[in-house]
Amino acid sequence: MEGNSPKGREFISLTPVANGLENRGAELLESLEEGRTPGNDSSRAEGGDIWTEASPEPLSGRRSLQPALRARRFCREHTQLFRWICMGLLCTAFAAFLLVAGLLDFQRALALFVLTGVVLAFLAHSLLKRLLGPKLLRCFKPLGHCRLNVWFERTLALAAFLGLVSWLVLDTSQRPEQLVSFAGICVFICLLFACSKHHRTVSWRTVSWGLGLQFALGLFVIRTEPGFIAFQWMGNQIQIFLSYTDVGSSFVFGEAMVKGVFAFQVLPIVVFFSCVMSVLYYVGLMQWVIQKISWLMQATMGTMATETLSVAGNIFVSQTEAPLLIRPYLADMTRSEIHAVMTGGYATIAGSLLGAYISFGIDAASLIAASVMAAPCALALSKLVYPEVEESKFRSLEGVKLTGGDAQNLLEAASSGAAVSVKLVANIGANLIAFLALLAFVNAALSWLGAMVGVQELSFQLICSYVLRPVAFLMGVTWEDCPVVAELLGIKLFLNEFVAYQGLSQYKQRRLAGVEEWVGTKKQWISVRAEILTTFALCGFANFSSIGIMLGGLRILYVPRGAEVDCTSLLNTTVSSSSFEVYQCCCEAFRSTSAVVSRGALDTCCRFYNHTTCA
Repeated sequence: MEGNSPKGREFISLTPVANGLENRGAELLESLEEGRTPGNDSSRAEGGDIWTEASPEPLSGRRSLQPALRARRFCREHTQLFRWICMGLLCTAFAAFLLVAGLLDFQRALALFVLTGVVLAFLAHSLLKRLLGPKLLRCFKPLGHCRLNVWFERTLALAAFLGLVSWLVLDTSQRPEQLVSFAGICVFICLLFACSKHHRTVSWRTVSWGLGLQFALGLFVIRTEPGFIAFQWMGNQIQIFLSYTDVGSSFVFGEAMVKGVFAFQVLPIVVFFSCVMSVLYYVGLMQWVIQKISWLMQATMGTMATETLSVAGNIFVSQTEAPLLIRPYLADMTRSEIHAVMTGGYATIAGSLLGAYISFGIDAASLIAASVMAAPCALALSKLVYPEVEESKFRSLEGVKLTGGDAQNLLEAASSGAAVSVKLVANIGANLIAFLALLAFVNAALSWLGAMVGVQELSFQLICSYVLRPVAFLMGVTWEDCPVVAELLGIKLFLNEFVAYQGLSQYKQRRLAGVEEWVGTKKQWISVRAEILTTFALCGFANFSSIGIMLGGLRILYVPRGAEVDCTSLLNTTVSSSSFEVYQCCCEAFRSTSAVVSRGALDTCCRFYNHTTCA
């Protein structure tokens, strides 16, 4: 009976359960560390807790836990020291490994030496910038005179112009056909300038530096031995890396299916590459690389932080993923910056698709170089077509942070990267089925219509080979290869680059197989130079189907902020400087033909902008 009495029962309070599971050991450690015993806690004493002032157990526990508390406090106070010790041990171990690898086979370890040197150079730059940056800025501040800057820029521009002229004279004296490519660049720039939104506000510094960076990188990759070897080595390593996809694909689909079926051979590479990219984003390596590339472009071209980060991110991710890096800032970006974000998305390809194109047999070094070279050129030509006329809020990289993924650990990052790629793989497969079937139908319809008027073998490719032949010729392709290259450009523009690269790979395979160059009137393969130029020309998402993808992605990401501006009140007040709101209101005022717009409002707009109304 005593066991059933109320005094003999132990009642468990549900209050700690509501607030989370109670950990008596953790609470004891916290209370002892704060210098109080559990029995002194009035709230627990009133609640009838088992630890009371008269209980000897906490005191004995306190004596036994004193070494643990001291060890815990010591570790907490010397966390930074332990971190430096661990870093020192790891660096020492890596240095020892690098030394042994170099002594055993320096040629094999050369790539590791180069990568280590690059990382050390960036770390040294960051350290010097943090320690000596403010002092150097104070030293060079007296030299930053306005006139000195102008003369320095003019001298640099003159030197670059003379260097370009000298190089053209020396290089084209041996290869006069190079002048065609140079003339093509001039024609394309003139056409874009003619279509510019604001001709007078074009920043020629941005345009010239963007084209200069592209030219310098192309010169390094194509015409110098170290650059060619470096990118060739990088392409070979990527091909070896992508070959590991066969292990997973063979296990899931079987070795015979992987070797014989396109979907099981190429599309799993997208899954693998997407998984790797997700892991690299989780550890922060991709953000670090993107920030370094964007810093170089922003320092030379003078562009804004957000647009430069997005264009640099497009080297590695797709046209809809790159704007996610700057999603918090999209609502405050100017129209010119949004235009640059879209142009960067069209000018490059995603890293996951890079692996798929390499698996076609496309030259890996050319693909890598084309994707990197396209970033500064896209930013430059974007500012040529749509110059900045508004006041940007993102002139500096400070305060602009790249957003990362939502993964909580490395395994989740790898799993989510693979899972996300499933939609991309399905999209690629569906597009290939749809576009190739559509192309076959269009060719059949054109052939039927052409036969009625005596034009045999009329097709979409034949039409493109005539319409886009001048573009291919201005690229520097020889005239006999222009029909094939123009055909591939048309497929890329009206369908997508995936189908175009597949067609280019077939021409390359015929050349490598030693097929006759001509079969009747149809060319079976093109020259190596034409293949490289076509690889560069096709490297981008610039096609009609991508326009909807880009607009849809940005529409989802864009969130308007703030209330609508009252233009009447804004323009009739004293405006000291221009802004995006002033620009919008002035555009409406210039377009308006009613008497609602006052003369004072028009005078305010004419102070900042030139218009026929102001005459």
